[in-house]
Amino acid sequence: MSPVEAGDHESWDVIVIGSGLGGLVTASQLAAKGARVLVLERYLIPGGSGGSFRRQGYTFDVGASMIFGFGSQGHTNLLTRALADVGEHCVTIADPTQLEYHLPDGLNVAVDRDYQSFIARLIALFPHEAQGIRAFYDTCWQVFRCLDAMPLLSLEDPSYLAKVFFRAPLACLGLARWLPVNVGDVARRHIKDPALLKFIDMECFCWSVMPADLTPMINAGMVFSDRHAGGINYPKGGVGVIAEKLVAGLQRHGGVIRYRSRVTKVLLERDRAVGVRLANGQELRAQKVVSNATRWDTFGGEGCSPTPLVAAEDTPAAERTWRRRYKPSPSFLSLHLGVRADVVPAGSHVHHLLLEDWASMEAEQGTVFVSMPSLLDPSLAPEGHHIVHSFTPSTMATWQGLSPQAYRSKKQADANRLIARLESILPGIGAAITHQEVGTPRSHRRFLGRLAGSYGPIPALRLPGLLPMPFNRTGIAGLYCVGDSCFPGQGLNAVAFSGYACAHRLGADLGLNPWALPD
Repeated sequence: MSPVEAGDHESWDVIVIGSGLGGLVTASQLAAKGARVLVLERYLIPGGSGGSFRRQGYTFDVGASMIFGFGSQGHTNLLTRALADVGEHCVTIADPTQLEYHLPDGLNVAVDRDYQSFIARLIALFPHEAQGIRAFYDTCWQVFRCLDAMPLLSLEDPSYLAKVFFRAPLACLGLARWLPVNVGDVARRHIKDPALLKFIDMECFCWSVMPADLTPMINAGMVFSDRHAGGINYPKGGVGVIAEKLVAGLQRHGGVIRYRSRVTKVLLERDRAVGVRLANGQELRAQKVVSNATRWDTFGGEGCSPTPLVAAEDTPAAERTWRRRYKPSPSFLSLHLGVRADVVPAGSHVHHLLLEDWASMEAEQGTVFVSMPSLLDPSLAPEGHHIVHSFTPSTMATWQGLSPQAYRSKKQADANRLIARLESILPGIGAAITHQEVGTPRSHRRFLGRLAGSYGPIPALRLPGLLPMPFNRTGIAGLYCVGDSCFPGQGLNAVAFSGYACAHRLGADLGLNPWALPD
């Protein structure tokens, strides 16, 4: 029997393409509602950039290890809720500090978990801006309280909007006010000091890869406040445990995940998505299809993947409009290092950000991010050792057209330069490395299946907050998108929001949603 014939009889309610966190939240939520769900993952493990891999006794996180969404109160603790909804739970370790900044002109700032302590520390550095500092960050709390007062489900469902407005009308009205606003506008309303405004730029850049003028206020309200409310909490065993537990919850509720299953095409009949085709030729049918690929990998056209899931001639006009508004963010040069424990000074924070020159913040390999999660969870590294994961933005253009030898040489040279920069935070690190893995944009493209190895969209021009960001439905009936190319954007908690929203919209379309809102 041929692969196509073997798949002819196999039909599902929903097929999800990709097992990133957004796709897994969508799939597990739908399975819990009773849908027949199949997740197709091209790689060997789940999670995408939210996964982990193991080498020589180390457990390395693929992407960032600064995790939001594991709080215990309110509605913004989406990772906690997504796991609980399918009978799962992550043991987490609280980080007392979100991040320590090492910035030009000797500006060093640690962001404490305690809000008042952080504000006091910032005011001590900028005493003449005391009032503006409090006004700006208190405004972020206003946004957060609006978000935290309501279940975060699909904004595409009128019945949900009506119910949540009835439950929390003031929060809804407050949130609507901030949808078209960017952080820079709010910061300049309260703050005048150029150095402090640059710090706000970096506060945004550290998670959105954008300065304040391009960062939506909704996202900043979530991040700048949740780090003090729910806090930064690291999942014991590594970030990949989140994906593993979502898979366990999916399977517990009858869902299926298949690895080494690369989808090459979304099947369309009469302008409706009816299934997918795999690289081996097998075709699988479903009532609904969800793409957890980026929109550049989902839809064809100028600037998109050469092998999109939907051909350019079938791509809706709305996707072309979106591509004029957003562009792929840079990928990263990543170093996963195993180091002797003695090189990490006692009392070191887990997360650091390093920038030597303000003019280089958005430049190729300008800003350096550092995570040392084994300070929280020693089981991630062999005894007497720590993990140092360092990454810096890097574009695919700087890595293309290289011969194999030139590519290897550039990897090592760029890695050496990055290690030399880390000496300012971890003196002696170069001589303390016992294991080294180097990843480039080409590595991220290969293993994550993302155009140019990008970690998500950033505005191609100044946009009004989150208003232009698309939701989960697309211009093709039966085809949905989920992940960082959808509202509200990048970050594990943000793509969990996208997953909740997508599952709720699909649940409404399939007649699976309960009438009542979640508590």
